[in-house]
Amino acid sequence: MQDTKPNPSGQSGSHPVLAVGVVCWRGDEVLLIRRGQAPRLGEWSIPGGKVQRGEALHEAAVRELFEETGVEAKISGLLAIYEIIEPEFHYILIDYGAEWLSGEPVAGDDADAARFMPLDEAMALINNADMHDALLKSVSAKQGSGR
Repeated sequence: MQDTKPNPSGQSGSHPVLAVGVVCWRGDEVLLIRRGQAPRLGEWSIPGGKVQRGEALHEAAVRELFEETGVEAKISGLLAIYEIIEPEFHYILIDYGAEWLSGEPVAGDDADAARFMPLDEAMALINNADMHDALLKSVSAKQGSGR
């Protein structure tokens, strides 16, 4: 029988959850949010969230970015795919790079803070290896494209 009890992240059942994340740049600054809900409550992260049924991955990324920050951006490419397994959740996370188009960051949805900041500050605020890796891959992608 499947475990269908919800856990603190809101995940139920025995299957991993598909989610997207966005490393959004405005010039030399990257956008981070502070999580206002589980999982990883209170931690700084890139914006992102769950993919809805029938939603294309890049569309989910743009939607989640806007819902959590009010920022609009153009997806610049796929950065990486991560599997995150912790006692309270199991996610397959697909991270994209993006370039800011419009909007000033305002925390919304699952975020309780949102702001653009220099990369070194972002790296100091983030506690997870997968987020550090996504930021570094995004920097490499930016440099490789000449942006």
